[in-house]
Formats: sequence, structure tokens, C-alpha cells
Amino acid sequence: MLIFLDLETTGLEAEDKIVSIAIIVVDNGEVTSKYELVNEGKKIPPKASSIHHITNEMIYQKALLIDTEIWKFLNDNNTPDCVVVGHNVNFDIRKLNAVGFDYKGAVIDTLRVSKHLIPECESYGLQVLRYELKLYKSEKIKVMAHHALGDAEVLKYLYEYLLDLSSQEEMLNLSFKKVLLEKFGFGKYTGRYIEEISMCDRGYLEWMLSKMVDLDDDLRYSINYYLQG
Repeated sequence: MLIFLDLETTGLEAEDKIVSIAIIVVDNGEVTSKYELVNEGKKIPPKASSIHHITNEMIYQKALLIDTEIWKFLNDNNTPDCVVVGHNVNFDIRKLNAVGFDYKGAVIDTLRVSKHLIPECESYGLQVLRYELKLYKSEKIKVMAHHALGDAEVLKYLYEYLLDLSSQEEMLNLSFKKVLLEKFGFGKYTGRYIEEISMCDRGYLEWMLSKMVDLDDDLRYSINYYLQG
């Protein structure tokens, strides 16, 4: 069973909470989807609403995640032969762990797999890949960006694209293999080679490692690699 999972939250910090969740399930050729708005007791700040367009009024009378059909489905199918697919899937799993979900299956991280298999991309956000790889041409319904169900739909198309380049078994392995990045995808050195910056502005890279606690794992790995020469 494949479960394509996407969450929207009150923010990106450890204390932030889930406000919506969507899954698209593929099981023996049958495809089903589920979507829920949830209220985990944390106010949605305007900055988060500006991204996913979920407001506090929309979740005011919604249930806790543990009282939803999706929670029941995930628990009922929490087995070693289940595969959850997500874009930066560890973030999603951590958020589920925070509300008591102890996942027992396998995971595929399409973010990391894309970095391994399509190194020529300048950026790897889900919506960037949607247009970079022309995934939108496969869309049978209008997909809304930063809507959990819409993103889960794009995620499924991305997985199918990657499956043409690899196998599910390889993707399971690549999801845990760190990527050596060549260029910066953000900040004042966007598009510049990390190796070049390690020689001309070493202090900036050292500052990133010491001060940016939420630094992407692959970028942290790459910076350390080039600093060590």
C-alpha cells in the first residue's frame, strides 16, 4: 500500500501544529483520497494563513486529529509493508509523532530522491518541480497549491515521474542517503557553487552551520564536505 501524505501546519517550528491533512491511498490499483481540517489547539498566525489560506475561523469547531477518519485509517494500516510518500517526509512524520502516531512502515522522501535523480534542477520545492517537470500536464482536476489534498495529488504525479527514472526499492534507499549539493538554492549566494563560497567566504558557511538550526540536512552535509576540502 502506498500512502501519499501532505500536511499544512501553523508553522515550521517544533511547537507548531497540524491544521489540515490529506492522504491519497493506492492499494491494489484502487485509488482513494481523504482530507480533513483539524484543530490541535494552536492559533494559526497570519503568515501561515497567507501560504495555505486556512484561517482560525475555518478550524474553530473542527476535531482533533486523533478523532478523524484519517487518523483511524493511518492507525489501522500502520504496518511494516505500508509505504508513506511525502515531500520532506520526515517533517510530516515528526508532526504525526508529536500527536502520538508511532509509524511502523517505510517512507519515500520525494524531496531527497529528486535531488539524487534530477541534480540539474535549481530548486526542489514541490510546486517548483510541478512546473519544472511539467507534472501539471497530468492533472485531471484543478490543483490548488499549498492545499494538502492538492499537494498530495502533485506528490503522486512526482512519484510516478521518479518511478520512470528509478525503482521503488531504490527510492526507499535514496530517501536516507544524503545528497552532495553543488549550488545554493537560496540566500545571497543563490545559484553560486558551494565549493566556490567555501574558498572566498568561509566565515559565512561557518556561520550558517552554527546559527541556522533548521538548516536542511543535505545542505549542512554539503557545506561540511566542501569546508573540509
